[in-house]
Order: sequence, then C-alpha cells, then structure tokens
Amino acid sequence: MLSAEQALAQMLAQVLPLGGQEAVPISEALDRVLAQPLLSTIDVPGYDNAAMDGYALRAAEVKPGQPLLVVGVALAGHAFTDSVPAGSCVRITTGAVLPAGLDTVVMQEQVTLSATNQQQSILCQLQPTTAEHVRRAGEDICKGQQVFAIGHKLRPADLGLLASLGFASVNVKRKLNVAIFSTGDELLPPGQPLLPGHIYDSNRYVMAAMLQRLGVEVLDLGLLPDNVDAIEQAFIQAMTEADVLITSAGVSVGEADFTRQILQKLGQINFWQVAIKPGKPFAFGKLNHCWFFGLPGNPVAAVVTLEQLVQPVLRKLSGEAADYTPALLQAICSVPLKKQPGRMDYQRGWYWQGEDGLNVKTLGSQSSGMLSSIAHANCYIVLERDSGSVPAGEQVFILPFSSMLR
Repeated sequence: MLSAEQALAQMLAQVLPLGGQEAVPISEALDRVLAQPLLSTIDVPGYDNAAMDGYALRAAEVKPGQPLLVVGVALAGHAFTDSVPAGSCVRITTGAVLPAGLDTVVMQEQVTLSATNQQQSILCQLQPTTAEHVRRAGEDICKGQQVFAIGHKLRPADLGLLASLGFASVNVKRKLNVAIFSTGDELLPPGQPLLPGHIYDSNRYVMAAMLQRLGVEVLDLGLLPDNVDAIEQAFIQAMTEADVLITSAGVSVGEADFTRQILQKLGQINFWQVAIKPGKPFAFGKLNHCWFFGLPGNPVAAVVTLEQLVQPVLRKLSGEAADYTPALLQAICSVPLKKQPGRMDYQRGWYWQGEDGLNVKTLGSQSSGMLSSIAHANCYIVLERDSGSVPAGEQVFILPFSSMLR
C-alpha cells in the first residue's frame, strides 16, 4: 500500500495551477488567491506622524527646568504648517503630521502644563530620546515594496491592509469548479420516507459543504441510479464543465461497480490502496482535462480522504502557494486507544486545554460508517503506521480540524 505521504506527493507532482484570473473588489476578495504579486504604490505611513497624544518638539531643546512655549495644535487630518521657533513645541494628537523641523513627541502624561497671559508652556518631566513616539514615513511599508506574493490566499486582515494602501480591487485566480455526484439504488434524498433496505444520501452533502468551505465552485450533479448510461452521462458532463470531479464509492479493488468500469473506459485512473484508516481505497487520475478523485464510500472515510489527500491538491490547482505539511500538536491522551500496526490511523477526537497542557480523548465508535464521530469531534488523533495501541496517559499527535470541518 502507498503511504499517505507517497500518495499525496504523487498527486502534487502531477498537477499544476489552473489558468484564468479576474479582477474583484476587495469586498469580495476574502479567501481568493492572488493572481499577481501586489506592490505598494505609497509609503505607509505616508508621512512622519505622532504615535501618541502629546507635544511635538526638538529633543535637543529639552533642558531641566526650561519650559517650551506651545505655539499651535496639530490634529489628525489637520496639519500644523507654520514654522516652529526655537524653544517652542506643538500640541499633537495621535496620527497627526509631525510639524516640519520637529523630531520627537513627548506623551502628555510626561509634561507639566502651565498657562500665563493666555500663553501655554510645558515642562518635560523626563529627558526624551530623539524620534521617541514618532512613526516615520514608510516605516511599515515602503513604496514599491511587495506586500503579498502571487498565490497568497487573502485573509480578513489582508483586506484591511489592502484598503489602507488604496487598493479598490485585486486580480485573483478564478475559482476552481468541482463536480460531485452520488450513485446507488439504495440511496434516498433526505426528506423522503426511509424505505426498507435504503439509506439516506449523506456523502454528497458533506462533500459539498467541505468544498464550499475551501472556496471552490461546486457543481452538484445530483443522486444517480445504478444505471450505466446515467452514470456515464454524468462523467461526460463533469469532463466538459468542471476542472475536478470527486465521487465516493465504486473504487475498491475487485468491486463490481459501474463507476469503476466507466472510469477505466473514459480516463487514465490509478486505483490505489493507501495505508490510512479510514480510507484505504482511493483513485486518482484524469478524465480528458478534468482531474478525478475517487473516495471510499463509507462516510467518515470519504471525509478523511477529502480533507487529508484531496484538499492539498485542490489548493495547488487553485494556485495557492502553501505548505501542505500538517501542523501536528502533542496532547496527553486521557483514554486508551486501540490500533493495529499497518496503516496510519486518523481517530476522531476532542482536545482541550488542561492544567498539564493539551488533553485529548476519542469520541465513541471509530467505525468509518458513523458520521457522528466527525460531527462531535474537533481533531484527529494521528497514530503512525507502525504504532500499536496506546495506553491512557501517553503523549499522542493530534491534528485540529481544518476550516473544511470547523
């Protein structure tokens, strides 16, 4: 069997980011991937300004017992433009332009203010350091500096930064179009009476929701009967309308299934045994220009393989430049864990912060058919391929759920 790392490496080596881009307003750019590097057209800050409310002055003119005359006020948005005579200062608020010739701001809490004959003066309680409490022009970002590289996925704070630089729109990669469908005469849509020998179609709903969290366009081709013509037509539609097709079930070795037959007829598909639990049967390949992922039919196995094996490949196809190495944490397991060596095991768990650090426990049955083990969890407990059972109190690795499941 291929390890999960080997399977992922093989897929990532074959795919390249898809072409196509569009300009979108920054209000619609959240979670979009930049198609071009962004360079600042301005300095940030654009001018020397006060970092505190206080008094702008020349640090060299501050002498013990020698007051400085207040000759004006500088407010944010209203600069003080007159010249400042020697031995004088200007009252200034946070963000206001530092008046010409002045080099330092002393906080208002560090001066003694006095008034005589309608004139105000200050006496500094401490000797300031030159440039204290002053934000220099370009201190944060210089004009021409790269702010974000191509392939960066825009987060909420990024949009605020773009707005502060004056960007009203950005060029982003087009969204990936991913088709999905379910097959099986035993499946019924939710909302219909449950007939004997039937189950409700759940995989299509959880896959669609996870893909929406990833920010792709989902093309739902529906619930199909076990009819070779209907299934083949769905494959053909996906091949012409989508960048990616994801199905569940029908990819097990030796499985007599229309899905597997049609895949072998229409595309170049690798049917793999991947050494993970749940999720051993897995297929990857191409249908003309459409990439294909075949997930196991058991609901939890479909979720695990979609998140752990398919998600990184979709992100690369979307043009996202990212590190796909899982960010594992260590936690103390509060319950014993059962495991047989041979496959990496993604047990569903719940972790929390305890007095002794992170703690984790499993949640009920680890059967690959029970979606409740995912719905009530917030992490995977990742047990290495060659490891066996783990007693309570041992340190284990955990992988918090990605945004696809949170």
